[in-house]
Amino acid sequence: VGLHNCALWRPKSLLDTARFMLSFNSRHRKKHQDSQTLWKHEAVQKHLETLSKEYQQVSHLLNTDSINELEQRTLRRRCADLSPIAAAFQEIKEAEKEVQELEAMCRELGSRDEKQLLELALEEKETLDKKINTLCRKLFQLLVPKEKYDRSPVVLEVTAGRTTGGDICQQFTKEMFEMYQNYADYKGWTFDIVNYTPAEIGGLHHAAAHISGGDVYRHLKYEGGTHRVQRIPEVGLSSRMQRIHTGTMSVIVLPQPEEVDVKVDPKDLRIDTFRAKGAGGQHVNKTDSAVRIVHLPTGLTVECQQERSQQLNKEIALQTLRAKLYQQIIEKQLSQEQSARKLQLGTRAQSERIRTYNFTQDRVTDHRISYDARNIKEILNGKEGLDKLINRLLEFAEIEAVTEYLENLKALEGGGS
Repeated sequence: VGLHNCALWRPKSLLDTARFMLSFNSRHRKKHQDSQTLWKHEAVQKHLETLSKEYQQVSHLLNTDSINELEQRTLRRRCADLSPIAAAFQEIKEAEKEVQELEAMCRELGSRDEKQLLELALEEKETLDKKINTLCRKLFQLLVPKEKYDRSPVVLEVTAGRTTGGDICQQFTKEMFEMYQNYADYKGWTFDIVNYTPAEIGGLHHAAAHISGGDVYRHLKYEGGTHRVQRIPEVGLSSRMQRIHTGTMSVIVLPQPEEVDVKVDPKDLRIDTFRAKGAGGQHVNKTDSAVRIVHLPTGLTVECQQERSQQLNKEIALQTLRAKLYQQIIEKQLSQEQSARKLQLGTRAQSERIRTYNFTQDRVTDHRISYDARNIKEILNGKEGLDKLINRLLEFAEIEAVTEYLENLKALEGGGS
């Protein structure tokens, strides 16, 4: 059978392959469902079975002699897309079968009162459940196209907010910047401080860093926004009266593709120099090596005091300015690509409160997913605790992305009927 005459397969995108009626409706969506809950949905199962069958059909066609070289290349690309999806789908099915067998064994052991064997069976079931959840996440990541800038390095900026009666904003901003620095070290990324403006009382007014490594933007893209702190100051009248103060700081995360080609007219720039203040004293010097650049048409301002050389600081500041100008283009693309998910996970705007750090209750609350985490010190340490919180956000985003993906399929079916 010739390729173009075959009704089983046509070279289309993942969205176009499954033209079937979905019994999926957004009003039934559970906001806090996990990967396994979504996996069990009838629409997801039906779609994955369709893709699995298509993979078998494509594999069969590749083993026939009735297609030409051009058709073979097209089929091979499609087979490469479908192969990991079909493999993950089959692996989850097999793991679920093992779980069912264990559940049957547990019921039988329970009736015989064989507690030791029952405990072992329950432990194995728990291990399989974790494996299935991991495989579901992997599968959903394969289903939904990756965001364009997920692998990009970033420019991360922190800025202290304003509060009355204390310096908790500046202190909290310093703690947050150190948290991200520790997180970069935990993930094996490179963390280069571009700008650091300390507060007189030991906190931090503003700082910026360039972070590079594997999937940096993917992990940090949901950190942008306003972070709120609630704590009793360590000194002063409020500390003695045990009065809780509330303050804020903001985080901006800009993806920075390796090649940022934005033309900047030198006539549009105002360049000032000043003495570096430095972080911990390592950058402090007696010359005006720090550079501030103002882009007059947009009002964007960038600073760099990372290097002792004024020329190097100027080059880094220009690179950061180009990234900020390029961000305007990126934001338009992101708003088009993520319109539905942005409503769920936030606009990432600087003014949006995304998280509260309540020191008196030792609790961190992410308002976008209504998730509470305990042990603030562990999270501010920037290692396992923060990584767990970030991965919770990523999983939620993946679930929302799959939901949107299925709704798009339903809309496509409605448009084609």
